[in-house]
Amino acid sequence: MNSKHSLTQKVTLASVLVALGIIYGDIGTSPLYALRAVMGNRKIEEILVYGGVSAIFWTLTLQTSIKYIWLTLKADNNGEGGIFSLYALVRRYGKKLVIPAILGATTLLADGIITPPISVASAVEGLGMVKGLENTIVAGNSLTIGIVIVILSLLFFFQRFGTHIIGRSFGPVMLVWFSMLFLLGVHQITYHPEILKALNPYYAYEMLSQYPAGFWLLGSVFLCTTGAEALYSDLGHCGLKNIRISWVFVKISLVVNYLGQAAWMMHQKSDFLDGKNPFYEIVPDWFLVPSIIIATMATVIASQALISGSYTLINEAMNLNFWPRVAVRQPSEMKGQIYIPSVNTVLWFGCVLMILYFRSSEHMEAAYGFSITITMMMTTVLLGYFLYYRLKWQRWQVIGILTLFSIVETSFFIANVAKIKERWMFLFFELGIFIVMYIWYEARKIHNRYTRFAELGQYTHMLQELSEDDSIPKTATHLIYLTKADRRAQIEEKIIKSIFSKKPKRADVYWFLHLNRTNDPYTLSYTVSELIDDKVIKVNINIGFRIQPKTELLFKKIVQDLVQCQELNLHIRPDGSTKYNSEPDFKFIVIEKYLSVENEFSIRDSLLLNSYYHMKQLGISDEKAFGLDKSDVIVEDVPLVYQPAAPIELQRETYENR
Repeated sequence: MNSKHSLTQKVTLASVLVALGIIYGDIGTSPLYALRAVMGNRKIEEILVYGGVSAIFWTLTLQTSIKYIWLTLKADNNGEGGIFSLYALVRRYGKKLVIPAILGATTLLADGIITPPISVASAVEGLGMVKGLENTIVAGNSLTIGIVIVILSLLFFFQRFGTHIIGRSFGPVMLVWFSMLFLLGVHQITYHPEILKALNPYYAYEMLSQYPAGFWLLGSVFLCTTGAEALYSDLGHCGLKNIRISWVFVKISLVVNYLGQAAWMMHQKSDFLDGKNPFYEIVPDWFLVPSIIIATMATVIASQALISGSYTLINEAMNLNFWPRVAVRQPSEMKGQIYIPSVNTVLWFGCVLMILYFRSSEHMEAAYGFSITITMMMTTVLLGYFLYYRLKWQRWQVIGILTLFSIVETSFFIANVAKIKERWMFLFFELGIFIVMYIWYEARKIHNRYTRFAELGQYTHMLQELSEDDSIPKTATHLIYLTKADRRAQIEEKIIKSIFSKKPKRADVYWFLHLNRTNDPYTLSYTVSELIDDKVIKVNINIGFRIQPKTELLFKKIVQDLVQCQELNLHIRPDGSTKYNSEPDFKFIVIEKYLSVENEFSIRDSLLLNSYYHMKQLGISDEKAFGLDKSDVIVEDVPLVYQPAAPIELQRETYENR
């Protein structure tokens, strides 16, 4: 077990507090809008109020407590969670599992764009209840929208500096938030204690079966558990035990607050909400402004969790070959904290568009949740494979679990289908993300299928001769090629051609470096094979899918280790390029590939490969992606001929035949 894993498994008051701050932002702010969405403009009556709270309670129990807290958190990939971590655990058991993995990641990213605006808008709109601001802060007016945009813009702007400083306050803020939820709920329950009967699942059944169009209310009920998937994604930050312990407090606070809101509805005078938010209605007047400030801080934390999760998701997608290479930065020394500028820009732009389009949190409720149901369904598919193949559960147990959650999640999905008309523009965004991931993955498979390998042993004699041939100018003391060949004695044919064709590349030492992406998130180890002592060396670096591949730093550290162990002669000679420099000369050869005009593909392969190379141009270069200094890199453009065109029959004519 690595140190990060063992550290997050420790249970202390501080670690539980950290879990409160990181894990529960999204699901913890749902009381701002979930029950209000269930009620809508409908008449306040017992079957709806009791049924709505009962459905929320049992949704939290089934989806969050049982599926995620108990079952899904078992899918612990060396301390890490999330749909790609789960996929990495089970991908060997089914080739088609890539589809649910991509679809789940796509929908998680897409619907996540609406989480920050709906959360922040719900909090800010509470200012409209403050005396003197009733006519100024109105849901949907320009001032309210402007405040939300400013808050979100500042949040995205500060991502580039890292969140380690403000992150320290997350735990205490969320502790205050959940304590506030609990106390506000308890206060209202004392006015109408009969509301506790709503915990009986019969009330949920009665609402779904007897209330007019009651089944379709599941689309609003689902809002109470939309943060469950993010909860699993943040497993690595807090650890299994800390999440499970803190969930007890979180669930009690959430349920008590929902019950409190329902109790208020049952003893207040009006038959309709008339635009009121029951969350703020149960807040005493003297505490209204502080509650709005606390709510806004909680929604910012919820948004931060989503943003950080999106960075992690795209980073994993790149390392698992689902996404083009884009710039990734590490704004602080905190392990695992990354910043992806392109993702940050897209998320900010999407969030601003959401608030400008929907204008109020109430309108966003009608569009929120559809994609998350798909994410949860895809997680269920992968979870079934994990329980059966990794945990060795009995087949009937796995079928029983899958049947239960399939019924629940399919019901939520059908109820949320009605939201498509409110969120049709999302479909283009989701389709775009899915197409990028699918094309990148499938094109890489085609690319690998047509890659030709050669036995390195056949060329060791020629490499030694070339290295000692003084008539050939020396390219570098150490020449390093990145190779996809994971076998000890294999190398790509294009690398052999790069060394010997046209202008042969002479070096003292030829290195062939293979980066092996492991299913474990934070693996970092290497093996060395010397095919010719101090002349031809194959290095295999095992690197986890959450680690940034700083290849040059890793390689130089390996060389340093070999020198210290006296396993390598650095070839420091007083001749050529090393005459005035005692340091060895490292040159990395990066082979930039492009499609040759000679290729003839099927329509599918042609579309995939051409799209792949167009997308590749939009990403960063290979030297940046692999962490290589530009001054130490030689870039070669090499045409790739996957399937040569059919032989050309060309006849020569003579002038006598004319």
